[in-house]
Amino acid sequence: MTRGWFVLSPYGLNITESCLTCKMRAGRIFCDLSAAALQAFERIKSATVYPKGAVLFMEGQAPHGIFVLCEGQVKLSLSARDGKTLILTIAKPGEVLGLSATVSGMPYELTAKTIAPCQVAFVKRGDFLRFLKENSDACFKVTEQLSVKYNNACHELRSLGLSHSAGEKLAKLLLEWSYWNGESKKVESGTRLPLTHEEIAQMIGTSRETVTRLFAYLKKRQIAQWKDSTLLIRNKDALEALASNRQLGTRWLTRPLSATNLT
Repeated sequence: MTRGWFVLSPYGLNITESCLTCKMRAGRIFCDLSAAALQAFERIKSATVYPKGAVLFMEGQAPHGIFVLCEGQVKLSLSARDGKTLILTIAKPGEVLGLSATVSGMPYELTAKTIAPCQVAFVKRGDFLRFLKENSDACFKVTEQLSVKYNNACHELRSLGLSHSAGEKLAKLLLEWSYWNGESKKVESGTRLPLTHEEIAQMIGTSRETVTRLFAYLKKRQIAQWKDSTLLIRNKDALEALASNRQLGTRWLTRPLSATNLT
């Protein structure tokens, strides 16, 4: 079914048929190319719609190209030999996945897996490298995106890696999601993210049981609630207090979490 410049996919996505007609390009770093570069990119890309749970590429795999996320969300993760998984971030529309590996020729550093139906534009590595050589505008956009990714990685390490407890990490993560979804200025905001408690635990380096107990605490104190893949922040000031380990959050964040902490 066609709706203007969109096509409705079998997964309910509004699919953009062509980069040349996409009205969201201006708000996305890599996609906001010059007319000439955009036409050249359109000739070498192939667009695909993926269902939830599809793996775009795996950690350690030889790079075969880039994946531009047009719509949907993709989790990027690392795995240890003992089977533990750490989710580093959730990629959003406009991000180029596998970019550094494709440019350097080194194996993919992460595993990219869809957590919702996605539209993705894929470009083979050889075609992409030739595209960069022939389009200085695109080279600048790649440099800009890599710089943003580096800054975001530093921010994540500072925000989550240097936090003192799982509770503080979770509070910071929820505030980040609220910010990226444009809900940060609302008194009471709702953000939809199709993540499980297990996946949230993998993002903050703790257990699923701990995340479940933390959400029980937030719900009991009417600070935030997670229901049907929707995060509802009821008291942003209280959540910020928890994230900064001050005021009402101090006792919770500095003591081991147990059933007695939830009363």
